[in-house]
Order: sequence, then structure tokens, then C-alpha cells
Amino acid sequence: MWVIAGVLLGLVVLASLIGFHVGPHAHVAAGIFGVLAAAWLVAMAVDGRSAPVLWALLSADVVVSAGIATLAWKGLTTRSDYVAGRQLVSLDGAEGFAVGGLDPDGIVRVNGENWSALSVNGPVRAGAPVQVVGVKGVRLEVWGDESTALGPDNELEATIPPDADANDAAPSSHTEVTNEGGGS
Repeated sequence: MWVIAGVLLGLVVLASLIGFHVGPHAHVAAGIFGVLAAAWLVAMAVDGRSAPVLWALLSADVVVSAGIATLAWKGLTTRSDYVAGRQLVSLDGAEGFAVGGLDPDGIVRVNGENWSALSVNGPVRAGAPVQVVGVKGVRLEVWGDESTALGPDNELEATIPPDADANDAAPSSHTEVTNEGGGS
């Protein structure tokens, strides 16, 4: 009789743990196993097996089964319009920037997350602001605010006018020389 009680209580624990991975339907199964285990333990008590372990197991089973049943009820009756810890927000109209050059596809950062994106208005240089105009699955359609022609290696094509003097382009002092974001 103790083996059957142990198996039923083990199934309660196993179904409870599985329920945290697969969802509330497994918690319902854990609740059913809990009720069966409680009924079996009560039958054992009526049969004259009144060991203190039996009463401890029955108490633990009732507490665990009630908690799991509450989780199952809450999970099955609550609409799942949210992701744990986050609220779903529409990305249409959201603004971000191109992580790399979009020619026409690439990666953008919107709302602090990197997304695969397709530029709908031509190539966009890296770092340029973009705005989401549509969402197709897990790919964003974006409008680049600063679309530009990209070179063969997704580099910006830059030309120096022929009349520019090389000395005019050099910095006049050491403090003017910068390295992306700070002076040297």
C-alpha cells in the first residue's frame, strides 16, 4: 500500500514540475494525482495504518495539491495577452537605428532589441535613424530617415572634391583629432 502512495505522490511532484514547463494543463493532472493520493492515504488511515508518516504525507499532499490546483485554475482562466515581465507593445511607428547598413535588409535596434529588418525606401547607412512601418512575422519593415547609396562593401561612398586642398582637411590642433565619441 505504501508503494502505491509513493507512486501517486511522485506523480504529483513530477506533473507539477512538468506543468511549470508545458503549462496549466499539466498542473490539472498534478491536481488529479494529488486527489488520488489523498484518497489513497485516507483509505490507508481507515484501514488502520495510522503511522505519523501517513498523516504528514496526507497534510503535505493536501497543501501541494491545493497550490497546484490554484496555479492550474489561474493559468486556465487568465487570458494570456502578456509575456512574463513585459507588456506587448505594437512596433508600428516605433523609432530606432540601423545597427549595420541596410541594403535593403539588415539589423536594426528598436525599443532596445535587435530585429531583422527590410528597408522599404532603399539602402540605409549604419547608425541612421529608422522608423517601423510594418511587421511581417519577426522581420520589421522600416523607413530609413537617411537613406543613401551604399558602396560595394556596404560602405558609404565618399568622394573628395577635386578642388579640396589636403592641408585644409587636416585638423589644426591635436585636440581636434577624435576617435568616434571622444578626443584623444
